[in-house]
Amino acid sequence: MAVLAFASCGKTNTPKPYGYYRITTPDTSYVDFASQYPQFPYDFALSRNAQVQRRNEPGEQYWINLYYPALRATIHCSYKPVRNNLRELTEDALEFVYRNASHASAIPEREYAHPEADVYGVLFDLEGNTASSCQFFLTDSTRHFFRASVYCNCPPNADSLAPVYEYLRRDVIRLVETFRWN
Repeated sequence: MAVLAFASCGKTNTPKPYGYYRITTPDTSYVDFASQYPQFPYDFALSRNAQVQRRNEPGEQYWINLYYPALRATIHCSYKPVRNNLRELTEDALEFVYRNASHASAIPEREYAHPEADVYGVLFDLEGNTASSCQFFLTDSTRHFFRASVYCNCPPNADSLAPVYEYLRRDVIRLVETFRWN
């Protein structure tokens, strides 16, 4: 009996691998943004999982946040009229993207062009542990400029947030592909 007790004490402990909580993303359906906000100069397919929050920025009446309460994530959206300042607006958008460059492992770009809707832009996927996982801007080059960035309300960890990032990326792509000027 004593031999059996000593034999069981010699077991070595093996550390368990680091794990993450399971994150399940909700199913989604879409509604036209303009059906709820017809006074805005733009329209897109809005996820029913997102809450539209108007931002109170002085002089910026068309700035909104798309808040996803189940994911604790927000898409910050801003709109500016183009007044012979397209270069400055574009450079400002690129500056926001590349502020995350030191933390990003890569920043692939995807160009969008929808000539039938007069919508052109670029989508940036920020790979790695960046504060913003995805950003984009859209314009018609003469009158409108729309910029957005995705943020989660938690420390950035690309591995643990991968399901959230992928869900939001699909919603962003849907937003970009259905975007129209009013």
